[in-house]
Amino acid sequence: MKKISNISSLLFLIIFNTVSAQKNLVIKEQGTFSAGGTIIKSEGTFDPLKPWNVPQGGQTRHGDHADVFYQIPVKSKKCPMVFLHGYGQSKRSWQTTADGREGFSDMFLRKGFPVYLVDQPGRGDAGQTSKPAQISATPDDQTWFTQFRIGLYPDFNEGVQFPKDSVSLNNFFRMMTPNTGNVDETTIVNAMSAVFDKTGDGILFTHSASGTIGWKTAIKNKHIKAVVSYEPGGFVFPEGEVPEGNRGGAGIPMDDFMKLTKIPIVVYFGDFIPKEETNASSLNFWRTVLITAKQWAKVVNAHGGDVTIVHLPEIGIKGNTHFPMSDLNSKDVAEELTKWLKEKKLDK
Repeated sequence: MKKISNISSLLFLIIFNTVSAQKNLVIKEQGTFSAGGTIIKSEGTFDPLKPWNVPQGGQTRHGDHADVFYQIPVKSKKCPMVFLHGYGQSKRSWQTTADGREGFSDMFLRKGFPVYLVDQPGRGDAGQTSKPAQISATPDDQTWFTQFRIGLYPDFNEGVQFPKDSVSLNNFFRMMTPNTGNVDETTIVNAMSAVFDKTGDGILFTHSASGTIGWKTAIKNKHIKAVVSYEPGGFVFPEGEVPEGNRGGAGIPMDDFMKLTKIPIVVYFGDFIPKEETNASSLNFWRTVLITAKQWAKVVNAHGGDVTIVHLPEIGIKGNTHFPMSDLNSKDVAEELTKWLKEKKLDK
C-alpha cells in the first residue's frame, strides 16, 4: 500500500507541476515609456526661490504623449502587438475582463507575442495635456450599457457573452475613464506613430473610436505591418469615394489611401447588430457602421488591398458585445484571430 501511495504522490506532483508550468507566464523584459508629445512654455521668468504654490511664468509643460507599458516573453515572435483602446477606455480594456479573466494582452503573450499597451494622449496614464478640458461627472453608465450592446438597459441581450452578475457590471463601469484634456486626432496619430518608431515593425490593434486613428497611423508610419480592428467606428476613404454616414471624416488623397492597400487588415464585429432599422438609435448606429465597414473593404480591396470583415455571429461565434476581446467567449475570439495571423504569416 505504501508503494502505491508513493506512486500516487509522484503522479500528483507530475500533474501539478505540468499544470503549473502551463499557467506560468514567463516575461523576459518589461517596462514603460512615453512616446511623442509636445512642450509648451508660459511667458515670463521663473524664479526658483519662490514657493512652489505661487503661480509663475517662464515654465514648461510636457504633455500630449502616449504612455506605453510593454512586456516581452521568452522566445518571442518577431512582430509585437501594439494595443490602443477605444472611447472612455484605457490600456486596461486589453489587460483584463469585467469578471477578472485574462485579457488579450496575456493571451497573446502566452502565444509568444511581445505586447505594447498604450494609453493615448489625455487618457489614463497619459493624462498630462497642453490644452485644458472640462471633465464631466454626469451619470451615464446606462447609456454605455446600451451603446455597447450589452442590452437595452436594464435588460441584458438574450445569449449575451457578458457576465450578468452585479460585481462584473460594477467592474465594467469602473473601467471607464475620462479625457483629461482637449486632444485632437492629429495629436493622437502623431503619438501613436512615435510609439511605432520605438517598437519597430508590428501589428496595430484598435478598438471602437481608435479605429480611424489606426487607419491614419498606418498611413503615417511604415512600421505598421498589419491592423487588427475590433468594431472601429469610422473609416478613411479616398477623396470622391466617401459614402454618406461615414464617421471617419473627409476623403484623403489617393496616394495616402493606397498605403492601406499594402498591409493585411482584419476587422471584427460582434453580435446584436440588426439587419433592418429599429427603434433603438444605439442599434441603428452599429448597423450603419457595419454597412460602412463592408463598403470600405470593397474600396480598399478594389485598389489591390487585403481587408477582411468578420461579423462574428456569421461564423458561429455568437453573443458578443462591443467588446469581443473581453466577452465570456474571448478565447474563441482570440483563436479566430490566431488563424488569421497564421494565414498572413504574422505569427513567426
